[in-house]
Amino acid sequence: MQKNVKKKMILVGDRVLISAEKDQERTSHGLYLPPGVKEKDKVQSGYIVAVGPGFPVVNPNFVDQEPWSTSPKDPVKYMPLQAEEGDYALFLRDSAVEIDYEGEHYLIIQQSAILMLIRRSSFPEIGIE
Repeated sequence: MQKNVKKKMILVGDRVLISAEKDQERTSHGLYLPPGVKEKDKVQSGYIVAVGPGFPVVNPNFVDQEPWSTSPKDPVKYMPLQAEEGDYALFLRDSAVEIDYEGEHYLIIQQSAILMLIRRSSFPEIGIE
């Protein structure tokens, strides 16, 4: 096996990969809390690192009877997710699956577990940036 092969993480379906905030083990005053205290919180937050292709839907142009047809041969299309890389997400902690990948700690959740997204874009009409 080659050691210098670069790995690519691919999420499936409507899954979202989140890097959870690191300061959630502390209080607002900087005190560390025991693990049992924070486990009772139902909502967690973090930055979205990667998103899956979306919700699978049937491709209406799929024709499996004529092999000479030029229409797309893929029977499934994907409806893209609302979540995007770089968004800040508030999500239900109970829905998260924790993983460690190449020394980093991540959470994988379905988009349906996301309660709110904060996206960096400017809204000049109301003054939010």
